[in-house]
Amino acid sequence: MSRIPEPPNEITPVASLLLGHAEELGLRMAHRIRAEVGYYGSEDRVPLAELSSSCRRNAELVFGQLAAGRCTDMAGAEDTGRTRARQGAPLGELLHAYRVGSGFLWSELTAAVRGSDAVTADTIASLAAWWVREGLAAAASDAYREAAAALSLQRERERSALVEALFTGALGGRTTLWETADALGLPTEGPYLVVVAEAPGPGREPLPGIEPRLLAERLRSAWRLQPDLQVGVVAAREPDGAETVLRVLERCPGARVGVSPPYRTLRDTPRALRLARLALAGLRGRTAGVARFADSPVALLVAASPEEAARAARAVLGPVLELPPAERSRLLETLDRWYAAGGSTAEAAVLLYCHRNTVRYRLRRLEELTGRSLQDPRAVADLAVALQALRLPPPERT
Repeated sequence: MSRIPEPPNEITPVASLLLGHAEELGLRMAHRIRAEVGYYGSEDRVPLAELSSSCRRNAELVFGQLAAGRCTDMAGAEDTGRTRARQGAPLGELLHAYRVGSGFLWSELTAAVRGSDAVTADTIASLAAWWVREGLAAAASDAYREAAAALSLQRERERSALVEALFTGALGGRTTLWETADALGLPTEGPYLVVVAEAPGPGREPLPGIEPRLLAERLRSAWRLQPDLQVGVVAAREPDGAETVLRVLERCPGARVGVSPPYRTLRDTPRALRLARLALAGLRGRTAGVARFADSPVALLVAASPEEAARAARAVLGPVLELPPAERSRLLETLDRWYAAGGSTAEAAVLLYCHRNTVRYRLRRLEELTGRSLQDPRAVADLAVALQALRLPPPERT
């Protein structure tokens, strides 16, 4: 902070006189600020007694410095800045209040020294400018920004902890869920979606800026960054909310993302997280993409009973799973694309970038190994369950 300009000697007795009226000046300054600064006009936000006390201290500081050269202690202004930051007052309103207050004090000083040839308007202006730019206002502004930054970090930590509690199911009854939704800025009723994105590295966001992007589409969300994942819950209440979420996610280049089916209550968030992770697991082998969990009876049954599904996979696909990795992968990918193509060999060949005869050969090989014919609806159902079970993330398989 630069040094305050030296006031001329003629100001000293005037400043001493005004210093004796600091309490009266503080009250008048407080009324002036309340009349001209919107935030300070409410008794609920800043009581008049508190404001006038702060104004009195500022008057004592300014005129005490001018009268006796007292040490310029900005602690009062710093306290005010921190208090307003905690109250959520706009910084612009805080600085406006200091400009109004400083203007009031300098108008009083100007009126008191009027007629003195040794004190010019330029002297008063330079003193006033110092106090507004580098004195009280600057001290309050710096303290405000420091407190606001600390509060923002604290709120982000609390918000992250609440999101984690949602995903782990650590919240209590209905009231707690409502309070959590309110704290996170989410509606108390769904539909919601859980989004899981694979981190490109420890602590790196795969979906940078996703929350403001969704907010621009009028979709509220809350997120948590884990070492290997970025997870979020999105309120998809707008018309076509789920489709909008998918559209926003698809504009995130290089990200591998899994999305849960819609659900109605935040209490079901842990289950939705699990389904989103299953969707993400379905992207194995792809460098990027957005996969939504298939909200089908088979997929839901497999997700609900992973141990039994794993047993079914071994019973149906056992001989295939024992093949060398490369051959096993080719056969399972062919079966997966055959299902994706609705049982069409020609369309599966397009998806696999190979000849349809190659697809037919691989499917016959699967039939031989499993002892199940793809012409038998029951065998097709068995293979579908087994293939879906293989998509479970490894930690969730038996």
